[in-house]
Amino acid sequence: MKKLFLTVIFASLLCAACVMTAGHHGATVAIAPPLPVIVELDTPYYFHNGYNYYYTDNRWYYSQKKGGPWIDLPKDRYPKETRYRGKGPDRGKGWKHGRDRD
Repeated sequence: MKKLFLTVIFASLLCAACVMTAGHHGATVAIAPPLPVIVELDTPYYFHNGYNYYYTDNRWYYSQKKGGPWIDLPKDRYPKETRYRGKGPDRGKGWKHGRDRD
């Protein structure tokens, strides 16, 4: 009888350890596909496979909508190389907070 009682208590503790809390209403989980090996940008925004990507300060973010909310892209999904279209050697390096440098 004691073994059954201890087994029930142990099982209930294990189930309590597996409780998951839900996010805010309307939250979704999406895993963005990896970016191509080379990405060429003329703005800090890039669209690929139905996802919007945003590049700033050597970091990538992704979202299903261009207006956000932006989520950090895992490092294993970063492109190997990021190139900039346009004139000048520092084209695009001033992007911050969604605005291009003047």
